[in-house]
Amino acid sequence: MPKIKKGRVGIKMDMTPMVDVAFLLLTFFMLTTQFKPVEDVQIELPSSHSAIKLPESDVMMISVTKEGVIHLGLDSQVLRERLFGAAGKYKASMEVTKNDLANLLIQARVANPRLRTVVKGDKGAPYGPIEDVMTVLQQTKITRFNLVTDFEKS
Repeated sequence: MPKIKKGRVGIKMDMTPMVDVAFLLLTFFMLTTQFKPVEDVQIELPSSHSAIKLPESDVMMISVTKEGVIHLGLDSQVLRERLFGAAGKYKASMEVTKNDLANLLIQARVANPRLRTVVKGDKGAPYGPIEDVMTVLQQTKITRFNLVTDFEKS
């Protein structure tokens, strides 16, 4: 039996492949993430106690600004091009008149029957345009819609 012991040999792991995999995953998630699009219309929402979430897809949003201007927005680029033409294809929402709104709502519902209607009104908007929007919704037989508000914390 020898009296001299051999020294331990240190194990060295190469961390390069793990760093490569981590950066590949990071770039994958960064490139596939869908960010919230910038809104064309800035609206200050009223507050309420309702905590119902808005639908993610198949959304038709009617926005009323503080000045009472009505905007119609659709989440589908193909549907926006069909309704507003090539000029409105890349815009999130387009300004519409009360008279044109009924026709555009019917065309959108015919093109995509699963569309869910969302009404988004500014806190300081006059009541008249919002009443006009709800009247147009009743005339076009759209009786189910969501009113967007901020959640009020108690």
